[in-house]
Parts: sequence; structure tokens; C-alpha cells
Amino acid sequence: MDAFDRDAAISALAWQIELGADEAIADLPVDRYVDVPPPEPAAPVAAAQASDAPALPKTDPTAGHIAEAARLAATAHDLETLAHVMQGFDGCSLKQGARNFVFSDGHAGASLMIVGEAPGRDEDIEGRPFVGRSGQLLDKMMDAIGRARTADDPTNAVYITNVLPWRPPQNRDPSVDEMAMMKAFLLRHIELAAPKCLLLLGNSAMKTLFETSRGITAMRGQWKEVAGVPAIASFHPAALLRNPAHKRAAWEDLLNVKAKLK
Repeated sequence: MDAFDRDAAISALAWQIELGADEAIADLPVDRYVDVPPPEPAAPVAAAQASDAPALPKTDPTAGHIAEAARLAATAHDLETLAHVMQGFDGCSLKQGARNFVFSDGHAGASLMIVGEAPGRDEDIEGRPFVGRSGQLLDKMMDAIGRARTADDPTNAVYITNVLPWRPPQNRDPSVDEMAMMKAFLLRHIELAAPKCLLLLGNSAMKTLFETSRGITAMRGQWKEVAGVPAIASFHPAALLRNPAHKRAAWEDLLNVKAKLK
């Protein structure tokens, strides 16, 4: 480079520095007066990769609650501990809206164990199963076959519980998820109470323990085995209050239970 070009370059650089241009931002000059073509659309690589990627498995919260209930039930070695772990179980949302935890009533060593569906309004208030109109009818039914929840003799007593220990809102039927969630607790309850016979009252109790989708009308009066115990299903007392025509069939089932216990 000759002296003139060198001096001219130095002068041009000094002029740019005075204007505030103190660093280079590109290796080559850019002509701002030339039209720049629009950029080509980017290939949808991310979308293609997303469509090719395997879908993540969906988690089932109910399955997790069922597993947790089974784990807790297995830790209970007596009825008192079972009641304690059930009260501490947070998987069932019914617990949040119920007044009381309803575990059982009657003689825990009774040869006959009754399983109902869920607490109603009166049961939720008192914290005991079958204390409303249905409970009064149940007591009369038990008395007819020589049984009572207040009896001290296990051969004349009865032990009562439900599939669910918390009242569903507006006394609605228990949901499939709720019954599945509490089933492990119920089976452990039966094992610890060790009755000689089970009487399942209503669709929810029957479907939970018989593992069937058929209704109570089709399944009542049939003996099956639940946790090693003979079990029979019959109409819930509430159904008998609504439809007295079922009382004859319910009486047949009670006589069947009485004969089995002999």
C-alpha cells in the first residue's frame, strides 16, 4: 500500500471513530440499498420429530391409589390398626366432604358379617353404619333370624360394615373407581373379622366382591366365596323400602343364611 492510500485509510478510520464506530461487526461491507430476498421457510423438523416420537404413557392416578390402599391394608394386623390406616388414606376424595369416618358396628367376632354400600346422611352424622330407616329395617330382618348387632354371643351377633367408609355426596351410588380404591381395605376387613358367612346387601357390595357387572336381581340368592368365606347377596334394605315386592326374595335369602350358619 502506497503512502497516499495509507494516509487516506488512516483519515477515514479516524473519521469513523469520531462518529462512534469503535468496533467491526462484519468481515465484509454490507450494501443496505440492495433488496434482500426473503428467507426460505424452515423445514418442519421439530414437528416431524414430534410426530415420530413415541407417545408418553398416561398416568392413572386411580391405579396409584389402589396400589397404595393395598399396601396400607397389608400392614394392618388387627381391626383397630385397619381403621387407623383407612382414616389416614387420602386417595379417596369422599373423605374431604364427609363428616365422619364410618368403620363398623356390632360384634367383631360374629359369625355373620354384613357388607353394605356406603354411609348415608344419618350414618355420616353418627359415625356408624345402618342407623337410619334402612338400619332399622335391617335390625328387624336380623331379629327375624335370631341375630342382633348388640348381642354378646358371636353365634347370635352380627358385624356390619360398608364398601365405603365415607358418605358420597347426596347419597349417590359409589363410583367404580371408589369401589376399586377401597376394595383392598374391605378384603382385609373380612380377613381380620373372620366371619363364617357374608351377607352382601345391594349392588355396590355385590359387584365389588363378586367382581361382576350383573345386577343384584340376577345375582341374589347365589352362594359364592369371598376371601375364603361363603357369601350371598341380597337386596339392600333401602331397596326394600322403595319396593316392598322384593321383601319375599330377601326373606328367602335370610333363611338361606340362617341355614348356612347352622
